[in-house]
This record gives sequence, structure tokens and C-alpha cells, in this order.
Amino acid sequence: MTNKEIKTQVVVLGGGPGGYSAAFRAADLGKQVTLIEQEQNLGGVCLNVGCIPSKALLHAAYILDAAKQYSAHGITFDTPKIDLDKLRASKEGIIKRLAMGIKGLARQRKVGLVTGAGKFISSNQIEVPGVAGETTLISFENAIIAAGSMPAELPFIPKDPRVMNSTGALNLPEIPEQMLIIGGGIIGLEMATVYSSLGSKVTVVELMDQLIPGMDADIIEPFKQYNANKIHKILLSTKVTKVEAKEDGLWVTFAGKNAPAQSGKFNRILVAVGRKPNGKLIAADKAGVEVDQKGFVLVNQKMQTSAPHIFAIGDIIGNPMLAHKAVAEGRYAAEIIANLKPEFHIKNIPNVAYTDPEIATVGLTETEAKQQNIPYAKGVFPWLASGRSLSLGRKEGITKLLFDPPSKKIIGGSIVGPNAGELIAEIALAISLGATAEKIAHVIHPHPTLSETVMMACETFLGTITDLYLPKNNF
Repeated sequence: MTNKEIKTQVVVLGGGPGGYSAAFRAADLGKQVTLIEQEQNLGGVCLNVGCIPSKALLHAAYILDAAKQYSAHGITFDTPKIDLDKLRASKEGIIKRLAMGIKGLARQRKVGLVTGAGKFISSNQIEVPGVAGETTLISFENAIIAAGSMPAELPFIPKDPRVMNSTGALNLPEIPEQMLIIGGGIIGLEMATVYSSLGSKVTVVELMDQLIPGMDADIIEPFKQYNANKIHKILLSTKVTKVEAKEDGLWVTFAGKNAPAQSGKFNRILVAVGRKPNGKLIAADKAGVEVDQKGFVLVNQKMQTSAPHIFAIGDIIGNPMLAHKAVAEGRYAAEIIANLKPEFHIKNIPNVAYTDPEIATVGLTETEAKQQNIPYAKGVFPWLASGRSLSLGRKEGITKLLFDPPSKKIIGGSIVGPNAGELIAEIALAISLGATAEKIAHVIHPHPTLSETVMMACETFLGTITDLYLPKNNF
């Protein structure tokens, strides 16, 4: 039974960072906009059960580790007392404040909000079920699908409250004595950072032969070395073949060249094997929108689906599944709908693991360059020679830049070390502007800072660096 009907110029299905950014941009461009979100709070996975709460917990982990490590520098703290209730409340307070701010921005822009899990019923209509059988029918001229993704599952793992996905892990049910994390990607390693800092013995199991598969091995190595005495075990080239839920714990069997010979017992298991798109949950076929077998909505370079008046953005159209990518795509789609001609550099998207140390990359990696036979040269600056890094008590960091040999333009960069996620933006800007090694090397960076490692990586490539002694390049 339909109880309410809405006619709008633009409807946005999904209120995550990409969705609300698309809605707000469309409204700013003069469009009448309706935003549909199935949860009570806007902000999607990122704000409510992803990016923001995980960073709040990661900061707590950093404080714990920094206090412990500084005893080597002459300052010793008492053993910290961890109040999980207060830690959860602090995290929830951050979420609530940001969610209220987004709703306020929607009101200021007169964006209509509809709560519920919307589905297409035709090429120009979405139906949103409400409470007690009530529904809202929304008719639209243009639509932007921003319905996101959900954690992927492993079919052989039992349904047991001691098994968590990333959402459950962020709720901090307790600090388990023994915790297994299945998946050595970004989510898995971020949660390994949190729980190991809180006191859990964490084992990470990864099917591939390195953590964060696809990342350059020399950038991952400092993370492994720094965490060698913190993360209990890292099992590479190993898979979980069986999980038995018993009263005394979760018993896990492994296989692979680095697999333990016997089953291991864990109090908690986190499954962090990636995310899957929600394309099959929105009845896209009824709108003439093509969805592939994995659930990704297919789009062209303008974010248009197979129904040209319907656009799609964010996780639901493919990797990388990153909030800042979705935001850029959302604004871009809104501007296309408003008949503007925006520019969008889709290949220049930073990716950050907010672990300790942080790992960040943008543009081309060395691994990708080799796989694609793309000529490159590189400049690497080790943070062992950085005064600022050493003053922080850290020496493991690396800044690596890749250059196009003929033009000397920066085509990629990777950083591992404290605040790598902040530093990567300079490299992203340099790539977007077509900056050369000379241009960045001639920008006077403040000293002592971590940011000057970007300048010094350019100098190592050019052979002009004075903070290291390296053979000179013939450029």
C-alpha cells in the first residue's frame, strides 16, 4: 500500500559519503533532490561502521603504543587502564556529532530525506517500504545509485556470535585473549593494530604471499618489521580450511606452506576478506540498469548506467572501494546531470591503510609498472635519515616516488611511516598538476618535517640530494 508519493528531479539511493555529496552538489546546482537512506543516520558505512569509528579506535591504539614506547626515551607511564564502555561511548559520540551535522546540511539545502531500503520498480520510480506496511513512491527524472557494499563472508565459517565482520569488530565486544583475523588487507591490518594495542594476541592469516596484496613489497616490509613483536603471528601463503565452534573456543585448521601443524584455538575470529557490492539488492533490472554477476553496476566514463538517466557511483561500481573516490564520483555525476562539463581524474586516487605505521599510495605502484611494462625511474628516501622521524622515535619509514624517465614527471608514490595518509596528498596533487621532480625539489619544504621526505625523494632521483650520499642519475 502506497501512503506517500514524491516527485523529484534527482533521487539519490544511498546516504553514504558519495550519496550525500551527490545530493548536496545537485541541490547546490539548483536541482530538487530526494535522498534515500535505509539507516536512521546518514553517512553510510564510512561514518557509522567504517572509516570514522575505526580511526577513533586507531588513535586510541596509537596513544597506548606511544605511551609504552616512550619509556626508551626516559618517560615511563603507569600501566593504562582500559574502560571499554568509555571507549565505545567516545567513538559513538564522534559518530553522532558528524551524523547530526550531515542532517543539518541536508536541511539547509532543502534535500528531502526518506528512510528505508529503496528498490526500483520502473525506470523512473523507486519504492521505499516503511513501518507497518507503509511505502513511499518516488518518481524521478534522474537517479544516482550510491547503495554501497557489505562485508564479504566465507561460506564454511559457522554462524557464531564469536565470529565478527568489520562492523562487529568496531563494537569492541571485549578484548579477546586470542584473536584470529582472516585477511591481511587494509581492514584486517587496521583491526590487528587496534586489538593488539588493546592487549589481544592477534594472528593474521593471509592467502597471498604478502600483506595488502598488490602493494609494493618494500613498502610493506617496514610495517612487518615494526609489528614483529606486537602482532603475535602473521601467516602468509596460508588459508583457513575449517572452523569448529566449541564451548571452549573457536578451533581453526590451516593449510599452506606456513600453516601451523595443529589446529589453533581462538576466542574471537574477524573475517576481513573484502567487501561485495549491493547491486543485486536494489531491483536494478526493473529500471533497465545492468548489473554483473558479482553485483557491480556497470557504468561508462560519465557514471551513466545502461539507462542513461540513471547514474551510479562508489563501491557499487567497482574498486577501489574508498569513501573519497565515491565523493568525487558523486559530485561528478551531479554536475553531469546539471549539464556541466566537469573533470575527474579517476586514476589519481590515494589509498591509505591507517595502521601503525601508516601505508599510503597514489598513482602507479612499482608492482603495477612492472606488470604493465611501463618504463619508470624512482627516487627513494629512507626516514632513517629524517631528523623529524628520528625525533618521533621512529626510523622505519620510506618515501618512494616513481617518475616518467623522459619527462621526469611524477607518476606514482608510496609512503610508509607515521602520518603517511596526510603526506600522500602532496604526491596526489603533484601527479594531478603534472609536476616534475625538479618542480617539487625546488619547493622549499619546512625543516624538520616528514613532508620534506617527498622533496628529498625527488632529490635522490635527480642526484642532487645532500642529506644522503648516492650515485648520480644520468638525467
